[in-house]
Amino acid sequence: MSGDYDFEPVRGLPAHLPKSETLLWQGHPEWRSLAVHAFHVRKVVVYFVLLAVWSVASTLADGNSMGAALSSVVWVAPMALAAVALLSAFAWLSARTTVYSITSRRIVMRIGIALPITINLPFRAVESVGLKRHADGSGDIPASLPKGYRLAFLVLWPHARPWRIRNPQPMLRSVPDVERVAQLLVDAISAASAQAPQPLPQGAQEPDRRPIQPAPGSAPVSAVA
Repeated sequence: MSGDYDFEPVRGLPAHLPKSETLLWQGHPEWRSLAVHAFHVRKVVVYFVLLAVWSVASTLADGNSMGAALSSVVWVAPMALAAVALLSAFAWLSARTTVYSITSRRIVMRIGIALPITINLPFRAVESVGLKRHADGSGDIPASLPKGYRLAFLVLWPHARPWRIRNPQPMLRSVPDVERVAQLLVDAISAASAQAPQPLPQGAQEPDRRPIQPAPGSAPVSAVA
């Protein structure tokens, strides 16, 4: 699959970085974590288990034998396996085709399976970043953007903070060693803010530097100074 991105002068980047800019980190989602937290494979498994239990209980309640009850759920297992396999395949492809980059001046996200796109987020356009940790050590890093910085939720998904549809927040999703990466990002933004201002995209308003409201189980890492 690497041949699909041979046009990139640097992996994950649309062009060579200026001499004044340094690549600090690159990574991609951990696909198993992405399957669980973005594609919800565990919830799908639970759904099919509950469906099987309901089918068995309903069949027994009608006075049928246990054998008949078990026969009534034979179809559940293949459907569950097919659904989990399909979602896991999408998660694997999404992780394989995604590259997150943090430079000394911006966040760059190369995302998309069939139609890859590159999204540049200059630090000046980032109001704050958040952190949500998962049990496996991976986690999510959402970035809050100012009004006027238009990004479509469906274009970003699954690399978007859930349920922020009107004002989408791009998110580095299922990043391994997420605490280290989040701290590196905060340090880079702080260092860049002490330097010369970077231009905002046309139409975007100046960030007001408010901390984002964390999603359940997440917490702000730092507001941009």
